[in-house]
Amino acid sequence: MRVIGLMSGTSYDAIDAAAADLRLDGDSLVLRPLGMVGDVYGAEVREALAAALPPAATTLAEVCRLDTLVGQAFAAAALRADRELCDGRAELVASHGQTVYHWTDGGQVRGTLQLGQPAWIAEATGLPVVADFRPRDIAAGGQGAPLVSLFDLLWLRGRPGSPVALNLGGIANLTAPDGTAFDTGPAGALIDAAVRHFTGRAYDTDGALAARGNVHEPLLRRLLDEPYYALPAPKTTGKELFHRDYLLAALAAPADPDVPTARATTAPPGTAAAAAAATTPAAPADIGTLAHQDVIATLTRLTARTVADAVRSVHATEVVASGGGTRNPVLMAMLAEELPGVPLHTSDALGLPSAAKEAYAFAVLGFLTLHGLAGTDPRSTGARHASVLGSVTPGRDGLPRVSRGLKQPVRLVIE
Repeated sequence: MRVIGLMSGTSYDAIDAAAADLRLDGDSLVLRPLGMVGDVYGAEVREALAAALPPAATTLAEVCRLDTLVGQAFAAAALRADRELCDGRAELVASHGQTVYHWTDGGQVRGTLQLGQPAWIAEATGLPVVADFRPRDIAAGGQGAPLVSLFDLLWLRGRPGSPVALNLGGIANLTAPDGTAFDTGPAGALIDAAVRHFTGRAYDTDGALAARGNVHEPLLRRLLDEPYYALPAPKTTGKELFHRDYLLAALAAPADPDVPTARATTAPPGTAAAAAAATTPAAPADIGTLAHQDVIATLTRLTARTVADAVRSVHATEVVASGGGTRNPVLMAMLAEELPGVPLHTSDALGLPSAAKEAYAFAVLGFLTLHGLAGTDPRSTGARHASVLGSVTPGRDGLPRVSRGLKQPVRLVIE
């Protein structure tokens, strides 16, 4: 079955559309990647999302408007993917939508909201659409995230040691072989917020700003005091917590003048250049007067440190990374430095393009839903049981005929 997976993460910069040929072969789910296309959100949608996301206030009228605009943008991406990747022969669309709020209360997730009305996708493509994946797991007592964990467990099963799948999007999440899965904290969320605030750009291209800055230890120490990092798994977070105002509040307090800053580096860990950069202090500075490059360097180190702490907590022997953060060489160098002796590579090395992994994961989840198969592992989300995820919007010809009574796959094979 040819399935298009649609994904837009917490960075809300673009829609990734990945197409896959999926089939069940015994106890294996076989995925043949057909490629990925990316559609950048138009300025109107991007600005509307930025204005509506936490901590901003919004109205129901704006939520309704965004639900339509995002749905139409996803529909355009699906049409393009069907035309360019599937020769017009796609059979199903799986749409994650755009997360705008993830409601947590005392460590328990109470609800979640993804916009992007699937009716627009079904109408434009004529294909059935699986959407709204997260609420069913939450209704079963789970966190509703990270939903890629089942994909990761199937995909990495059989690899030696204890491999961990890591996604570096706006928020970072990982999946360990025992089913433990959780959001580690911000990946690009605070970095992007700082870049937008100080420069007006969307993100730190190639880590260039971080590379020119110094890691400011007082600010880093203050940010590491965030209680979220000490919470036990399963746990999830998002821009409801890690946003621009959160960062500005941290910058507003006085610094400890006795803690020096350390210079950021893109030099390979273990080299003389890296050692010299790490031990050469810069002049102390008040947090409120830091150069923006220093703030961005510090936030990049924060991501590397909190991800590494999480990786160590699950005793990983290998890290397979994906997501937009893998394109930031400063972040990847810092992460390697924080995890000496733990091999770190991207999912491309295992046959899955790192930029498209989450879109492929939702293609898999949509395929499972259509066949009546569970899309969660309760060990990962904390739910009472595994669940068939999502809601299905029929296509022009209703729903495709599929075999029922199939066995749940135990591994994912990339063909």
